[in-house]
Amino acid sequence: MATSSLSTTLSTNNIRSNRITNPCSKRVLPIRTLNLSRSPKHSKKTANLRQSHVIVPSAVSGSSGIETSVVSEDTTSLLDTVNVFDLNGNAIPISDLWKDRKAVVAFARHFGCVLCRKRADYLASKQDIMDKSGVALVLIGPGSIDQARAFTEQTKFKGEVYADPTHSSYEALRFVYGVSTTFTPKAGLKIIQSYMEGYRQDWKLSFERDTVNRGGWQQGGVIVAGPGKSNISYVHKDKEAGDDPDIEDILKACCS
Repeated sequence: MATSSLSTTLSTNNIRSNRITNPCSKRVLPIRTLNLSRSPKHSKKTANLRQSHVIVPSAVSGSSGIETSVVSEDTTSLLDTVNVFDLNGNAIPISDLWKDRKAVVAFARHFGCVLCRKRADYLASKQDIMDKSGVALVLIGPGSIDQARAFTEQTKFKGEVYADPTHSSYEALRFVYGVSTTFTPKAGLKIIQSYMEGYRQDWKLSFERDTVNRGGWQQGGVIVAGPGKSNISYVHKDKEAGDDPDIEDILKACCS
């Protein structure tokens, strides 16, 4: 993008943010800067975030969520320190899930979430297309290995399922978190619709310590990544519970 095509305005809300305008697009996307510090409990680096917004072209999704066509080098470096766990309890570097292949990776709010169970089916309905393109379907949840096993048994999800007990992948990808993103009118309507379609919240999983400690306020998202550890070509960050991306956008990113 030529420097001369950029115009910058400065506005103040509760935080200070810069807006850079690209005349090719009107989509506002978040770009955050990182202050890295050491966690007292782990040797891994954690991120303190300050958000600004840049208007740039969005390559794929038409959903109301937050989309980017790439992630920063800082994000891929943080992901390289994250381990998730398979159903047998084996620790796996998360970037190994797409190092040698392309993968659609869904990040659930938590393993008991009714909206996440519906999203799992939503993605699995196109798994035959992904399989033909050699694309893996993966779901990661912020919780324990036992919760991941229970989710798999209850939903019969045919993709790969992994647990992230420390929520490190969610923090690295800067997924939305907060009470105000969980209890929204749209989310409430989607929960009612999900129940009418036969989906159910697993309240036992929802009130286990792994979920309660974080209040269940975590939001998730979907990425398309690989092959290559740093090759993340699509990111959708749910702005609220149940903010599903357009499945056609995901297929365009993974299988076209």
